[in-house]
Amino acid sequence: MNANQEPGREDAGTTTGAEASPPTPRNRRRALLVTVAAIVVLAVTVVSDLPVHSSLAADVSAGQSVMSEVNADVGPCAFAVKESFSIHADQVAGSLSSSDQREAPSLLRDDLAACSFTDDSIFELSNIEVPGSAAGKRLGDVIDTVTLWATSDALGAISDLETLLARPYDQTAQHDLVIREQALASDRAAAFADISVADQIISARLTEPALPVLPHSAVHTS
Repeated sequence: MNANQEPGREDAGTTTGAEASPPTPRNRRRALLVTVAAIVVLAVTVVSDLPVHSSLAADVSAGQSVMSEVNADVGPCAFAVKESFSIHADQVAGSLSSSDQREAPSLLRDDLAACSFTDDSIFELSNIEVPGSAAGKRLGDVIDTVTLWATSDALGAISDLETLLARPYDQTAQHDLVIREQALASDRAAAFADISVADQIISARLTEPALPVLPHSAVHTS
């Protein structure tokens, strides 16, 4: 207390430890900016996780474009599968001519390559981009399934047919071929189911996957 200060009064220029300085306008503005920034970041995060909404016409156009590319890319493998099973059917029926028997091994090797990731078309198939819409996600499932159909089911089946061409009574190849045929049919059905769901989402009918229906092949029995 100053010597000239009246008793019971404190100097207006001093503050006690219990008193806190009020926030300045600058501090209040800084706190507001931090809060707003946090809200914006949260909103962007939530929005980025939501499906992309687009018009039905745009979804139909994008879906048709994707399926056209899918069928173009899987086409060589689909043809290879049909050819290899046709060769096998002729072999089992005993209707392969001498020239056919000479050409068959080369044809099956080409068929095998057509369903491998080393083939440009199959590589492109596995890298097709789809829209971020709900229908686009189903198209992504179609692409995954068609890729599996080609690079696992078809590739394995043709490999078995190649073995059976050289050794018609190979029981391991016979057994595996049955499994591959079941997988080919199952994955084809799964791809068609996914495209059907996409159709329902966009209220339109998209081009279906160009995967052939294959009859169960006959095998030689000893």
